[in-house]
Order: sequence, then C-alpha cells, then structure tokens
Amino acid sequence: MAVIRAKTADEALKICNACAKGGITAIEVTFTIDFAHDVIKELKQKLNDSDIIIGAGTVLDAVTARVAILNGADFIVSPSFDPETAKVCNLYQIPYLPGCFTTSEIVAAMKAGCDIVKLFPGNLAGPDYVKAIKGPLPHANIMPTGGVNLSNVDEWIKAGCVAVGIGGQLTKPALTGDYDQITVLAGKYLEKIKSIKET
Repeated sequence: MAVIRAKTADEALKICNACAKGGITAIEVTFTIDFAHDVIKELKQKLNDSDIIIGAGTVLDAVTARVAILNGADFIVSPSFDPETAKVCNLYQIPYLPGCFTTSEIVAAMKAGCDIVKLFPGNLAGPDYVKAIKGPLPHANIMPTGGVNLSNVDEWIKAGCVAVGIGGQLTKPALTGDYDQITVLAGKYLEKIKSIKET
C-alpha cells in the first residue's frame, strides 16, 4: 500500500497517479493533505474502471472517517485504534485498519471487527516483532507502516505480514518533481514482493 503525504492536493494526485502507473493497487491518501477528501473523490472518478482501491489515512476520528467514506474511500487507516471510527466503518461496511503496537491493542482492534491491523510505528518494531505477535495470534493480519523499504520488504513478508505500507521511501522523489522515479520504485517494490511470494 502506498501511503501518500503531500504539500498540496495537486502534488498528491501526481504521486497517486505515479504509484498507479507503477502497478500499485492500494493507495492511502492521508488526511494531513489539505482537501484530502477531494483528492480521494477525484481519484475514484478517474480510476473507476481499474482494480485500484483508494483509502483515507491519518483518520483520527469517526467524523473524518464518514467524510472520507462519503467521498468514496474504500478503506480507512488510522495511526491508532478508535472504537467510534470502527463503528462507523462497520456501519458502512468499509474496512478499518487501525494503528496498533501492543498485543492488547491488536486484540482490541480485532474484537472490534478490524480484519487488518496496521503495525505502527513499524520502524520501532521490526519483522521479529511480527513473528513474536504471530506466536499467540497466528490469525492476526498485520500490515507494518514505517520502516519498510526496498532492502527489508522481503523480511516483513517472510515474517508473516499480509501487506506493507510504504510512504516516504516510495514517494520521496516527489520532493524534486521526479514522479517518473516513483513509478520506477513502485515497480521495484512489486517485483520484490512477487518474487518472495513465488518462493
């Protein structure tokens, strides 16, 4: 999953398009972007006939989740677990991926109906942490965000993660306006993940 942060809505759209062009099929538009809901709405309209799913990230409360959902978000991602946001997402039948770190937080999120839990911040945990959690919770679907890059993405997948969230390591070329490089990087991530799953 590509995690999109940008200074403007226009920049966010360019990054999203570059990621989609590179083959990424799950894009998280963070609500740290001004008018993020408009970005989601526009992407949904442009990519309507594709297999790409567009979600909202950095959703801190149920009100923001509902705004995102009404503008077409296919899923909601938070940096922490919020029971009220879980309720809203369940009401609209939209997947909710809350940020959790401890086993207790993960279990609470799963009890609230969260199918995938975002391990955040992933850079403070590491793949071995996922293996430890999967011991008592083998059925937990974990997606780390933070600390995932080209050199370690294989370690996360091998540790049992169902997906990974990649932000700055993927989108950094946007700082210099090199959106083509984002497309190249997206392809490299997908190639590496595919090769892991085939072994």
